[in-house]
Amino acid sequence: MKILFVTSEIFPLIKTGGLADVSGALPAALQALEQDVRLLIPGYTQVLDKLESKRTVASFAVFPGQPEIRLLSAKMPHTGVPVYVLDAPQYFCRVEGPYQYELGGDWPDNAMRFGMLSKVAALLGSAASPIAWQADIVHCNDWQTGLAPAYLQLTPGKHAKTVMTVHNIAFQGNFDSDWLVPLDLPQSCFDMHGVEFHGYLSFLKAGLHYADRIVTVSPTYAHEIQTTEMGYGMQGLLTVRNGDVSGILNGIDEEEWNPATDKYLAAQYDNNDLAPKAECKLALQQSLGLEANAQAPLFGVVSRLAYQKGLDLLLECLPKLLDGGAQLALLGSGEHELERRYQQLAQRYPGRVSVTVRFDEGLSHRIMAGADIFLMPSRFEPCGLNQLYGMRYGTPPVVRRTGGLADSVIDAKAANGTGFVFDEADSNALYKAVLRAIDSFRNDKKFQRIQLNGMQRDVGWRSSAQRYLDLYRTII
Repeated sequence: MKILFVTSEIFPLIKTGGLADVSGALPAALQALEQDVRLLIPGYTQVLDKLESKRTVASFAVFPGQPEIRLLSAKMPHTGVPVYVLDAPQYFCRVEGPYQYELGGDWPDNAMRFGMLSKVAALLGSAASPIAWQADIVHCNDWQTGLAPAYLQLTPGKHAKTVMTVHNIAFQGNFDSDWLVPLDLPQSCFDMHGVEFHGYLSFLKAGLHYADRIVTVSPTYAHEIQTTEMGYGMQGLLTVRNGDVSGILNGIDEEEWNPATDKYLAAQYDNNDLAPKAECKLALQQSLGLEANAQAPLFGVVSRLAYQKGLDLLLECLPKLLDGGAQLALLGSGEHELERRYQQLAQRYPGRVSVTVRFDEGLSHRIMAGADIFLMPSRFEPCGLNQLYGMRYGTPPVVRRTGGLADSVIDAKAANGTGFVFDEADSNALYKAVLRAIDSFRNDKKFQRIQLNGMQRDVGWRSSAQRYLDLYRTII
């Protein structure tokens, strides 16, 4: 089966969040199932710098009046999955982020940038493909690729079927309707039964309306986004399309995230020998300026600092936990107010709290291994990967029962429990769950059972990739 996987970010080339991890791992898992899967990604500076042996396979103008772009071909590092790169320097070769500039504003031409990505994806899935390859399936991911199903449905003749994966419905790619003409979209599609959403051109709405199937990154999230509370205005459309909506839980790259071989760690360990994990904790404490205390429960947080992630709830109960002897290692960036409040907490509790405001892949691995308990109190979480990394590394997560967290973490009260689950999005419920985790931490035998339960869980991509493959076959 010829599968084009279209994404705006991919690990290890460029990453702002979990989409990059999924984009790096799922196509590789599909390739392992003997499918002809190829990637399409924008030619950001970081991508062009990291890909070797690139060659031009086509040159063409994507939209009327636009200069020609080049389509490059290369292979992904480590996995060897073929990747096409949309080389349009005027749109993608920028030294700052893929979606925003340094001060936090969206690039003003994002509609053109990702409209171009969507259009090229559609071309590769149609008879007008500029190369000697035409996809059977175009697999789109989030709003940045949402126009691809629209372009394909508006294209006469035989074309690829489309799957739209929603990683986070809160991000929708809504733009002024003036973009219709530059993006070569007919006025007739600017309708509630098309790309229009409250007077705007919505990339995500286009994907949800025109795609043959809609997939969310966990079964629970597929139900949640059909509710008023969590549908972000799209719930009506999704309810109408209920029969085309399903959820497939993400997996993780078990080679990249493996405590037995992880190059970032001070010591490697596995579920047959957890003892070296103590070395990882000590090394983390020393590197972050925390007190070297094996008995202090060390909490880990690796997260975007945002309201969605419930980290304001954590701030409300952290002082009580820290006064009781706990420690915190936090890595992440996001909303400036949350960054400021966590930095103030670190100043208030020297030796107890470490806050690193940036993205650091190596440190994220060291926190997963060195922490005792991983905290993830999200208000909503489409899937989440960090709770899976935590379980894989013997660092039981504390999570709220929502989205993929509900689907992947079993509460420690069960014999096969892998973490600590709470229900209400409030600081008191979170505090009680963390106290349960600390009580377990102080009981070596009980805590080790929870650790081993998590480490022995199948959290890889193979079974999820097979579900995607079954879905592709159904719609073809």
